[in-house]
Amino acid sequence: MDLANVHQANLKILREIDRICRKEGIQYLLDAGTLLGAVRHKGFIPWDDDADVAFTRDNYTRFIRAAKRELAPGMTLLEPGDLRDGTAFFDFTARILYDNSRTHEDSAEMAFYGGKLNHLWVDLFILDELPENRFQAAFTKFIQKAIYGLAMGHRYRLDFSKYSLPEKIMVGGLSAAGKILPMRWIRRMQFCAAVKDRKGKSSLCYYSNYQPDYLYVTLKKEWCSRTVDMEFEGEMLMAPAGWHEILTLVYGDYMTLPPEEKRVPAHSDTEIKIW
Repeated sequence: MDLANVHQANLKILREIDRICRKEGIQYLLDAGTLLGAVRHKGFIPWDDDADVAFTRDNYTRFIRAAKRELAPGMTLLEPGDLRDGTAFFDFTARILYDNSRTHEDSAEMAFYGGKLNHLWVDLFILDELPENRFQAAFTKFIQKAIYGLAMGHRYRLDFSKYSLPEKIMVGGLSAAGKILPMRWIRRMQFCAAVKDRKGKSSLCYYSNYQPDYLYVTLKKEWCSRTVDMEFEGEMLMAPAGWHEILTLVYGDYMTLPPEEKRVPAHSDTEIKIW
């Protein structure tokens, strides 16, 4: 799959995020595969088809407000509460959509979400404080997983094939209970769980609006509290000062390329269309 146009579209979104943030004095952080690409390739990982940035909670709140005022035409801010007038759930992650794009074939699922998920996008992740006490930290992450399970009751459809039997029982029970609760209540629960430790003095943080399988990642605040400008496709974008520590934690030997059979796009099984 030729991803040159996809990378150019993603780069336009990253430039726009960077423009808004520098204008407003907001810090953002290249994240996940986008950060890895900046370090290893000085740009996109050649086979990667998306982009990710992260913000600390205060910076995220400021960015969302600024984006609503200033986001360039051709791009749309999609918040979790925007799906089916707030009644549906996909995940808790906000995104900047590239409007003139299509990432999936038309389907009942895409129609269920009003076509809003059938675009190229950049994910906006949030770093919230995590207690240093390991039992309190484990409890915080358990709450987030449970709330996510409740929210899954408002998804288009659940795919139980990827779960073990105990996981099927847990997800099935939580999602069934979640169907009884309005989605706006569940979003409020997730927000309260995410910010409950914001006045603490912990040295740790975690991705509070990521999917449960990424909640194992715990970062030190000192890695994320400062940014450095890093070359990315000829631009200078913001990266966490502790980029080496973060990449080592998430990827291990991050400079080693994966086997060729794993060098494939992760988020689309069809030709992504850009116009």
